[in-house]
Formats: sequence, structure tokens, C-alpha cells
Amino acid sequence: MAKKDNSQEKKPAEQKGLRYLGGLLLRKMALGGARSLGTNSEEVNKLNVFPVPDGDTGDNMRMTIESGVAAIEGMDSDDLAFVMQTLSHGMLLGARGNSGVILSQFFAGTARGLEKLKKADPEALGRAFEMGVEQAYSSVMTPTEGTILTVAREAVEYAVKKIAPKSTIRSFFADLVKEMHASLDRTPEKLAVLKDAGVVDSGGAGLFYIMDGFNRVLNGEEIAAPSDAAIFGAVAPKASEGFTFNASSEMIYGYCTELLLQLQHAKTDIEHFDMDALRAFLASIGDSVVAFKTDSIVKLHVHTFTPERVLAHCRRFGEFLTVKIENMSVQHTEGSITREEAPAAPPPAERKRYGIVTVAMGEGIENLFRELGADVVIHGGQTQNPSTGDFLNAFATIHAEHILVLPNNGNIVMAAGQAAELYTDAAVHVLPSKTVDAGYVALSAFDADAELDALVAQMTEAMANATVGCISPAIRDAEMDGVQIHDGDYIAIIEKQIVLSEKEQLEAACRLAHELLADTGKYMLTVFCGIDAPEEEQNALAARITAAHPSAEVYLIPGGQEIYPYVFVAE
Repeated sequence: MAKKDNSQEKKPAEQKGLRYLGGLLLRKMALGGARSLGTNSEEVNKLNVFPVPDGDTGDNMRMTIESGVAAIEGMDSDDLAFVMQTLSHGMLLGARGNSGVILSQFFAGTARGLEKLKKADPEALGRAFEMGVEQAYSSVMTPTEGTILTVAREAVEYAVKKIAPKSTIRSFFADLVKEMHASLDRTPEKLAVLKDAGVVDSGGAGLFYIMDGFNRVLNGEEIAAPSDAAIFGAVAPKASEGFTFNASSEMIYGYCTELLLQLQHAKTDIEHFDMDALRAFLASIGDSVVAFKTDSIVKLHVHTFTPERVLAHCRRFGEFLTVKIENMSVQHTEGSITREEAPAAPPPAERKRYGIVTVAMGEGIENLFRELGADVVIHGGQTQNPSTGDFLNAFATIHAEHILVLPNNGNIVMAAGQAAELYTDAAVHVLPSKTVDAGYVALSAFDADAELDALVAQMTEAMANATVGCISPAIRDAEMDGVQIHDGDYIAIIEKQIVLSEKEQLEAACRLAHELLADTGKYMLTVFCGIDAPEEEQNALAARITAAHPSAEVYLIPGGQEIYPYVFVAE
């Protein structure tokens, strides 16, 4: 459960005054909200419906709002619309997981509601928050009550109804947080799966902690940064003597250069600003180019040996909101650069028809996906969801007319879709692969010679015809789907349903294989073996499956994935 709401413990005098919210105060509140969630993100992670160690809602929402806070760090503007727009844009690019994307859309709608307002009174703020709720709901294909959406809607409705002539920004947020806490506690009444698991909604809890941080800052509280977390999602730099890149090193990989540019009316025609010319310039001095414009703000990413030329060129059109320049030779030698971040080869003169971006975690699975034709494999998955910006960077490395995206996780689909809407240099198509095994089946069905509609249908049908399952350790006692689970058991999950629980991992895996093959019409079983699947156990598993199902084709593949010792695909 979320922590106790203490808004009513504030002295009445503290609720007086402060009729308007400006940009400087919003910046402080946003930092407080990020720190509040950062302190409680692990608690939010544990609000997991399934009793398995894959909860990541707290981390996803934390990194989403930290991306927004990073975008406004150091800003000294008191223009509320400007600060909110920049905050929202940063969150949009940093959005991770479904709750993170919904959070970013809530702030995007709120920013839209505050357009052209240098400051806002409670009435204007209430209208903006209503637009935030509306946009958050519209971002979800099938909104579900009892989730973050409900918590946001009910809290905003309550706070808006409480607005009176003498209302202040403090009273508005006090009402908002009070009802947000109450709404969160009601979520199990609206969603049976939460009630069965004995938890409140994790996304709603994350939103509560953020807004509770906003409210606490409004009331004069200084919220300390989490002691065990790096705010803004950045790892503290190592001491200079710890770098392997030194005075004798050679610059091989260039600089990863990212910035947010606020276009200025005094420097350019913002409405008709030529993004194609900017991309052409960036491509002439580097690669891995991503550049797009939202209203009057340009976001760009490029790998280049001359970041100073990027800065000088962009200063002709506006001023920087944020700038990040990282030595990729340092990243490479320190082992932190991922494969897709390595400098890309110059794109071919002609674009190919199809490119593929997929997501996977585990060296074996990642290598297999490349062998099956994936152009970019983004390292990620459950507990490590890539952001909207990660997808945009991946798209930029592919010179193709159409980019097919396999998110391979139900919590990544929305971020991939958000990136697809933002990207303009190719047609991006997000396929509904919600598990890594489904992505494997879809990739296996890829045909570069097929027409687009037929290809998408073919890959989607292949996923629908396969049955996927996995084994996971249980982290708490529970009873779900009629299965009694004890902490430390190994549970088998088929298509989001827990089908069995066993004390031994091998026994759970053998029973799951039988569930997938017996009387199902399936005859081919692919098993991705994770880092927690000992080789001796793998051999025993293969022998027992073959003995029980002699006509089945069984393939064990070293996947190297975390969390799930075994991932099954039955076809």
C-alpha cells in the first residue's frame, strides 16, 4: 500500500496564499516529485500482481520523470508554459513501460492545457490537469479502471470540484493528493486481479508518490535525493584516474551528442524551420542521427567526432535547454556501451525495403535474433524496459522504407508505439509481440520478399499460432488461478495464466512442457535456457521431455536471460 497521506496534517496557515504557480516553483516541485518516487520506487516495484521478481513499474516511472527533470535542470525561467512543455518533452523521450508512457501523456496533456500561460491559478491548473487525464486515457487502446488512469481521473475530478474563489495552489494540491491516496486504496475494488493479489495498483502508487512530492515541496519541505539512487537516471562519473581512456589513448568512437534546442523567433522562422536541412547537416558530420521538432523545441542525437560543430550550428537557430556529450571511447573501454550504440556504418545509397528492431535480454537470445535478420537488438526486457528515445535512436541507424518493431514485452509496446508516432524518416510498424518467445516466432516467419500487409499478417499469425510459457521463482505466498503458491516455489505461466507450482525448478519445467505438448496438436518445442538453468538440469529436462513425448522435436537454446530460468515456445 502507499504511505499515509499527511496533507491534512498541515497547519491551516500553510494552506493560505500562493494564488499562482510559475515555472520556477514547478521546477522545484518536479524535482521533489522525482525524489519522492525515487525513494519509494522499490515499494512500487513490489506491487506486482504475479508473485514473481519482475516488478519494474516504480523504476519505469522514476526514470520517466527523471528524464523530464533532467530536461529542466538549471532553467531559470518563470514561464510556466515553457517549463512545463520542456518537462513534458523530456518525459516523452524518456518514457519507459506502460505506466511511464501513460505518465508522460498525462504531463503532455497538462502542458497542452497550460500553453501560453506564464502562470496559472487553481482554475487554470484544474483545466490543464483535466486535459492531462483526457490525453492519458486516449493513449491507451482499451482503458482499464482500477489503474493509474482511475487514480489520476478521480483525484483531478475531486480537486477541481473543490476549487472555490479563495482556493490557492496549495489547497488544490492538498485536495488532489488526498483524493489520489483514497482512490489508490480503492483500486482493488475496481480490478479483481489486484484484490486477488492483495495489492493496490502499482502505476497509481507511482503517480501518488510523484504528486505527494509536488505537494510536500509546495508546503516548504526539502525532499532529499534517494541515498541509493542516481537522480536523473545517471550513474555518477568515476574518478578521472579510473578511466581507461587517458593521455595516451586514441579517440576511436567519437562523441554521443544529444541536446534539446529551443528555437528562437529572433533567430529563425520557427513554423517553417527546415528539419531536413538540419538532418542533412548532422549526417554530413556524423551518424546515428535522430532529429525531430515538437512545437518550438528540437530534439537531436548524433554520433560525431566534432560535437562543437553541432553546437555552433544549432546556436544559429536558438538556445539550448539541455546538452549531453559523452566520449564513446570511454563508454566502450569501460564496457558500458551497448551494441546498438556503437558507431554505425554509413548508410547505403539506396534504402532497403524492410528493417527490423527488436528487444531482447540475454546474449544467446540477442545473437539468435541477429542471425534471424534483426538489424538492431535493443538490450532490454522485463525490469529493463527501453525508453521511447532508445527506440528512436535504434530507428535512426536503419536505412529502410519500413521498420518492423518487435517489443517482445507487453510493458514495452506503448513506448515503441510512442516512438513510432514521433519518427518521420521511415514508416514504423509495431507488431504485438508481448514475449520474447513470440518475437522469436515472428522473426522466424519474416520474409523479405513479401508485400508489407501480407508480411505483417504472416508474422502476426505465426505468433497467434504459437503457445508460449515460462518458469519463474515465486517471491511470496499467493493463490492465483486456482493454484496455491508458496514463497520459494517455481511457478509455470502460460499466456499470463499461472498453471502450476512446484518446489523444484526441474519438476516445474517438465510439467510445463507436458502442458504445452499433451493433447495440444503442438509437436515442436523450443526452450530458451536462462542463467539460472544449470547445464546438468537442462540435460535432464531434455531427456524427460523426449521420453514423455517421443514424437516431439525439442530444441534447447542457451538464451542467457535473467528472471526466467526457462522460456518455452510450442508450435
